[in-house]
Amino acid sequence: MTGNPEGGPIALVTGANKGLGREIARQLGARGVSVLLGARDARRGELAAEALATEGIDAHPLPLDVTDPAGVADAAATIDGRYGRLDILVNNAGVNGTFHGPPSAATAEQLREVYETNVFGVLTVTNAMLPLLRRSPAGRIVNMSSAVGSLTLNADLSGGFGDYNLVTYQSSKTALNALTLAYARELRDTPIKVNAANPGFTATDMNNHRGHQTVEQGAVTAVRLALLPPDGPTGTSQDESGPVPW
Repeated sequence: MTGNPEGGPIALVTGANKGLGREIARQLGARGVSVLLGARDARRGELAAEALATEGIDAHPLPLDVTDPAGVADAAATIDGRYGRLDILVNNAGVNGTFHGPPSAATAEQLREVYETNVFGVLTVTNAMLPLLRRSPAGRIVNMSSAVGSLTLNADLSGGFGDYNLVTYQSSKTALNALTLAYARELRDTPIKVNAANPGFTATDMNNHRGHQTVEQGAVTAVRLALLPPDGPTGTSQDESGPVPW
């Protein structure tokens, strides 16, 4: 991992060796941000960074399993030692789990399987990186959520999610929305802004590439929220069209 001699923005994107995470890193890098690619598989992170470097992007792999608190602490120490701060955190790492039945058939363990990454992992990473974000003149936290976690949209049975009822994944994104609001409230008197990005139904490995949007399209909202100006919002959930109801 090399330094950041120009002193430009530094971003950490979790789950960045492929899919949306890698594309978010690419789009941030194209805007002059030095990007750290958090990846559970160190070699895949290295390959992703090498590929982005061929596009002129300042990208660096960072071994990071969001479900491993000790590993997360090591990653924060690495960033601290190299840069002394962090300007952007994109909590992108996520799973949809192995359970795909009705809520009445789910077990606590199947719920926990998803929450370990989508909820507990976000809290672990955010808390570890927060001291570094506080050193930034304009810290930004972006949590990758989903419209399927919106209680308002799910309560409308005539809407687009009327036939979708995956309690493990959906409730994890609802919980992530709650985390977003909680951190936004705690940090409301600081320069740090905390928002949730809803990428839309994007073609990734998670949905076997069934999504109708490309990763390039799906990354747009997260990148916009990561680069918000000082008068930008905090404590919101947004997609490419604007606010999404909680």
